[in-house]
Amino acid sequence: MQGLLSAVVALAEDLSLEAVLHRVVSSACHLLGADYGALGVIGGDRALSHFITVGIDEGLARQIGPLPTGHGVLGLLIRDPKPLRLHDLSQHPDAYGFPKNHPQMKSFLGVPIRVRDVVFGNLYMTHKRGGGDFTDEDEDLAEALAAAAGVAIENARLYDDARRRTAWLQASMDVTNKMMGDEETPEGQNGGLDMIAARALQESGSTLALILVQEDTPDLYRIAGGAGNHAPEWVGRLLSFDSGEMDTVLATGHAAVIEDASSALGTGSDLATSRLLVIDLSAHGTHHGLLLLLRERQSGTFSTTDLEMGPVFGSHVALALELARAHRLREKLAVFTDRDRIARDLHDLVIQRLFAAGLSIQSLRRYMSDDSAARTIQTVTAELDETIRELRNTIYSLSDSATAKELLSSRVLQTVRSGAQSLPFVPLLTLTGPIDAIRDEETALNILAMITEGLSNAVRHSGADSIRVSVSVDNSLVGILIQDNGTGFSVPSPGTGLTNMQHRAASLGGTFEVASSPKTGTALTWTAPVF
Repeated sequence: MQGLLSAVVALAEDLSLEAVLHRVVSSACHLLGADYGALGVIGGDRALSHFITVGIDEGLARQIGPLPTGHGVLGLLIRDPKPLRLHDLSQHPDAYGFPKNHPQMKSFLGVPIRVRDVVFGNLYMTHKRGGGDFTDEDEDLAEALAAAAGVAIENARLYDDARRRTAWLQASMDVTNKMMGDEETPEGQNGGLDMIAARALQESGSTLALILVQEDTPDLYRIAGGAGNHAPEWVGRLLSFDSGEMDTVLATGHAAVIEDASSALGTGSDLATSRLLVIDLSAHGTHHGLLLLLRERQSGTFSTTDLEMGPVFGSHVALALELARAHRLREKLAVFTDRDRIARDLHDLVIQRLFAAGLSIQSLRRYMSDDSAARTIQTVTAELDETIRELRNTIYSLSDSATAKELLSSRVLQTVRSGAQSLPFVPLLTLTGPIDAIRDEETALNILAMITEGLSNAVRHSGADSIRVSVSVDNSLVGILIQDNGTGFSVPSPGTGLTNMQHRAASLGGTFEVASSPKTGTALTWTAPVF
């Protein structure tokens, strides 16, 4: 009894859930005299989502391999949660066997841990010290310890839930303050999206965080920001969604967990089997995109707190993006207003004075008979006329800049620069012909999307040390060539990238061709009519 009381007191020493779970197993091993102990947490799919062990060091655990998920005798306790005591674990009809390098275990005792009448998990004890079996007294002590553990686990879960909610709220406020208070962040970090993704990655404990912005084509999104070790491989790519989970998120604003990320990322990704949490970035009816959080399966599922606080974080982010956009529009309006004022001053004051000075100089010619002096006056008046013409051109350019769109050549340059951020070299960009004369916005967006997707494929898959991007306009036809000297391929890998580029060309009445081999690299040729 003294040992049981000491174990119960020890459970209340820490409110961290992971620490409490480990302390439960350690106390049980010490109290019952077991060499090995474990606590399996039952997940939503009735399998073990967490497995905490005592008695097996890290080196041996790596040799054994993946942790159990609930087969054999462990699964029996999940299906029938009541105490189970065995003389020889390996002789039970449901015994699943031990993996290679696993220590031999004979005697076994397992009891369920209940939290508010719900089975939270099971406590397992094996290999009674001295070689004997676990006794009735051991079983009673284990059940008493499991009951106390249920209370401690519930308190730890409540504490962990409150702490995580506070962390999510703090992250929401920090992101909003950063977006509104730091003028360099929106432009210096991809409009602040990378910073937002990094904070969501931190609070959710995910492997990868991606922020998606919707394209003009329905169900097509561009990855505009990300955080995590794999983020550079994904930023700039296009993803096509056609799933009920996505529709539900967009329609309701609630977060959703997708158990198999391949429906969003494709089957060719290393993270395709990860769990995916989808969060809508919307506020007051304005949709700013989606936040995707990926967590590898061995890291467990997303908690209820993540599902509830994710949309709160998303609404704060959407509001911050909307306020930042309004702030930038106000700054642009101030610049345009100032340009209008300068244009008026140049027209009303400077040009009028120059014109009056020119007339005054010309009037001097009637008083001069010397030819050289007359030629000098003529030269001065010609220079004044040229200055007036240049000032008028400046006035027109100042007035037009308030409504003019950014040149397509500049947008192409920015797209290539953004897509090549993870490269150790700079791609060669060639622009030929009247590219800036393309005024149709749909054509321009398709050109930029083609460059983004093609360059992303070359960066991620080719292994090239040289990439060439060429954009040309000739005879009412725009052509794009993206060529690398990488490994190439004989058969294209499955995915939506090449399909999207083909679809974009076809929608404009153009063509798309792929030429690739393992020796020469890959060349993507895309054409479409313009003007």
